[in-house]
Amino acid sequence: MRLFPVVLIAMAGLSPAWAQQNAEENFNNWPLLKNPFESTGGGGVMIDGYNPVISDNLCRTDFSVKMPSGEVFQNIAEFDAVATQGGILCTNGRWKAKDGSGQGTTPFRVFLRDGVVRRSP
Repeated sequence: MRLFPVVLIAMAGLSPAWAQQNAEENFNNWPLLKNPFESTGGGGVMIDGYNPVISDNLCRTDFSVKMPSGEVFQNIAEFDAVATQGGILCTNGRWKAKDGSGQGTTPFRVFLRDGVVRRSP
């Protein structure tokens, strides 16, 4: 049995609360996005290659998931691009495996402003 879907669920840290965005959030205070970074699910799973590009009201990025065992999975993420607070919030994320083995959603968000990329805390 492949662990791929389980890995991405752990990476995404899926939660029904992702849709409950606080209108008072200051995205400019979020930490900088630095690659690689540990998945929101923890467990030593590392995410790398997040480099969102905005096109057609979407944020898109390729990324990889590296398991503690060394196994690496290649993926694509797509988010809705929302203009806010002088920048672009990438939200409502969806991911899929490049090999077609899995797909899903993620609460992870990214904020881009003046060439600076920040990640949700």
